[in-house]
Amino acid sequence: MRGDPAYAALVELLSLHLSAAEVAYMGNQVDKLSHLSYAEVPTTDPNGLDTEEDGPRIGVSYIFATDDDELDDNHHQHVDGSEQKEEEKHHNELDCAVYHRDECIYERSSNTTELETFSPENLLNKCKPGDVLEFVSAGQYPHWAVYVGDFQVVHLHRAEVKNSFLTDASQGRRGRIVNELYKFKPLGPDMVVQNAMEQVGAKDRELSWRNSECFAAWCKFGKREFKMGGEIRIGKQPYRLKLFLPDKQFHVLEFQSLEDLIMEKRRNDQIGKAAVIQELAHHLSNSGSEANVH
Repeated sequence: MRGDPAYAALVELLSLHLSAAEVAYMGNQVDKLSHLSYAEVPTTDPNGLDTEEDGPRIGVSYIFATDDDELDDNHHQHVDGSEQKEEEKHHNELDCAVYHRDECIYERSSNTTELETFSPENLLNKCKPGDVLEFVSAGQYPHWAVYVGDFQVVHLHRAEVKNSFLTDASQGRRGRIVNELYKFKPLGPDMVVQNAMEQVGAKDRELSWRNSECFAAWCKFGKREFKMGGEIRIGKQPYRLKLFLPDKQFHVLEFQSLEDLIMEKRRNDQIGKAAVIQELAHHLSNSGSEANVH
């Protein structure tokens, strides 16, 4: 336990003596940034204050480098139970929730059975047409797909919407059905499949989605917010990403669009729970801010 990176990160975080205080809001910058940590992202004022107003500044959403959620085509990770146990995968994921104003529109909690993953072969036995799937592996961006029946999925892969066999799309990663993560009202299964199949072959400039999650979620719910440019980025950020930290603490990031928020959430999934906690501990320590307590 003490040799676990997550345990070390937890000790580092708790050493900051974080207690109830203001949420450290991070601002929204429309242009995609290539920075790889919170500390490297430039801000107007290191204390998070707007020099023209007496109060906290509306922060920036941290949009990091390209969301390349794919493994190499010839790099198949055939993972068995001994290589990626369920508790290890859950331990690597940071619980989080997404709010649009005061409404919770997404929630992921390790306390639920919904996060259990299965081998691609076992997942096939559980899928129904219209289901949204997520393939996960430590150190990789999660890959989302829509199951369309006959052992096949439609997914956004390497800047093209493709119709593939589920086992091929998984690239050896374990998967799960994630119909319930987003709280929007879903479309009927037939319409979900139709949405997906109609986009097969679209690529490059024809695409309206930045990553596989946005595409699959759009197929499932039909909401323009999942598309690139689907929302106007003006005014106060209406979206909040709430990260649940150890010791009943949490941290909140604000965004002007759901698309931007998803990019940051996926980045957190790719680097893993311990790295996110370490980054936040470093950021809060340098800025003099503190995390909130439930």
